[in-house]
Amino acid sequence: MINEYKTHNCGELRISDVNKEVRLAGFVQTIRNLGKMMFIDLRDEHGITQIVISEDTNISNIKDIVKECTITVSGKVVERTSKNDKISTGEIEVVANKVIILGKCRNSLPFEINVEGQNVREDLRLEYRFLDLRNEKIHKNILLRSKILKDFRDAMNELGFTEIQTPILANSSPEGARDFLVPSRLHPGEFYALPQAPQQFKQLLMVSGFEKYYQIAPCFRDEDPRADRSPGEFYQLDFEMSFATQENVFEVIENVLPKVFKENTNYKVDEGHFIRIPFKEAMEKYGTDKPDLRNPLIICDLTDIFENTEFNAFKNKTVKAISVENMEEKPRKFFDNMSKYAVDELEAKGLAWVKVDNENNLNGGISKFIDDDRKEKIFSKMNIKPNSAIFFIADEYDKAVKIAGDIRIKLGNELDLLEKEVYKFCFIVDFPMYELSDEGTIDFNHNPFSMPQGGLESLQNKNPLDIYAYQYDAVCNGYEILSGAVRNHDQEIMIKAFELAGYTEENVKEKFGALYNAFSYGTPPHAGAAAGLDRIIMLLAKEDNLREVIAFPKNKKARDVMMNAPSKVFEKQLEEVHIKLDLK
Repeated sequence: MINEYKTHNCGELRISDVNKEVRLAGFVQTIRNLGKMMFIDLRDEHGITQIVISEDTNISNIKDIVKECTITVSGKVVERTSKNDKISTGEIEVVANKVIILGKCRNSLPFEINVEGQNVREDLRLEYRFLDLRNEKIHKNILLRSKILKDFRDAMNELGFTEIQTPILANSSPEGARDFLVPSRLHPGEFYALPQAPQQFKQLLMVSGFEKYYQIAPCFRDEDPRADRSPGEFYQLDFEMSFATQENVFEVIENVLPKVFKENTNYKVDEGHFIRIPFKEAMEKYGTDKPDLRNPLIICDLTDIFENTEFNAFKNKTVKAISVENMEEKPRKFFDNMSKYAVDELEAKGLAWVKVDNENNLNGGISKFIDDDRKEKIFSKMNIKPNSAIFFIADEYDKAVKIAGDIRIKLGNELDLLEKEVYKFCFIVDFPMYELSDEGTIDFNHNPFSMPQGGLESLQNKNPLDIYAYQYDAVCNGYEILSGAVRNHDQEIMIKAFELAGYTEENVKEKFGALYNAFSYGTPPHAGAAAGLDRIIMLLAKEDNLREVIAFPKNKKARDVMMNAPSKVFEKQLEEVHIKLDLK
């Protein structure tokens, strides 16, 4: 391809190119003006090359050369007298004989582009995101994103999946989060909804006879933002298979995820069959349904041991405990700080603890409230080693489980216990089909379109809270990165499943009319999953914040401060879609 602005990229010239006449183009990263000689670091997407400009070089307006302006440079490659081994082009420089300014830049930038360690307010970075994306680290994240998406597509194509796009303007349905609604101009008083996921469409594709579907799907949910969840919109690798079981889906996931991870990291990556952990076991052992298996700590239930205790803090409570080895050198302040964290950050009633010396005696904390009989039972159940510490959490069951999970994470991080440079996967399986809502009613726990284990018989004869579903998550290093299920493909089971959650058959027909109707026409059994691409890319980029791997993200308040969205619109626009605002 002929390019009038450049013959080479800034990062590709080497010592073998000395004496070549070249033309480069890019952004001015740094300027060192020595009077009769000017040195410029010229940057493009591929790297940096040092440019030497003497006072007699042909430049139309030298005063307009400032940091971050764009220029094209013609000149000869020469060997540098003082080499720079920190960059790939550090053995050469280009002596310019002509420089043309392509794009002028203001003299003052809102922040420095490529300065490490500077603390720039995030909203300022997002307001000038077009500048922030020039930062090498952020820029590489977006290039990595592109490669990962291609790798996923390649992997799915190799497995015989067909890429099919599904609609963006869809119908509103109760799928767990608030819909984004789009008013219709042509149909007054009616609304489209942006899809929370392509759930119904992908199931309908299975009814249509497509055996293996996938797409890189945009999803829209009106949820509050957080560090590992992008507000409003996100992308997932969505796939579905007909005539498939849970095991068939797991086989695809265990093929695709390790392959993509290995392509994009030098860390160790779990391969083969992922560890499978039932939901209930995950909550008991890790206090979460997204356990970080790099953390060796395990939660133990001691409720039975303290069943008849007179210690008021444990009386009639669920008691969870975590033991940590090699704690003999930890000062009292460490334990006090952990207790403060539990009370201030987790709203726990407290965090009890004891230390075990090298002769297995209990010291400090609540040691005086643990008699020899209970001590022996605790040591046996938890396999306590000398010089350990035991942390106790006592509360109502749900709260004790959650607090214990958070304390496990905190201890793992504070004590630097996490295995390094590894991605560890697991499947969480056997999710409950239903849960109690805050109002005490039966509600879907995970996905309303899942097949209950035991089918119609379990729906008819079991307590809804005792029914498991063929639902599963894949978890990596403490993040849920994929969720899926064997789908309900039977109209009778669908009606009964929704009935237990408070929906009538008429509700189902109204909200899910296409699926309800389709299930009368020979629907094949089908199953699938959706992988959260933003979260996977965040993990592979070794970032802690999704906004660092999205080109144009919303801020913490779900606002696009660069484009000023959301924003007010003209009254005429509202009239066209038959809307009148009431902002009282």
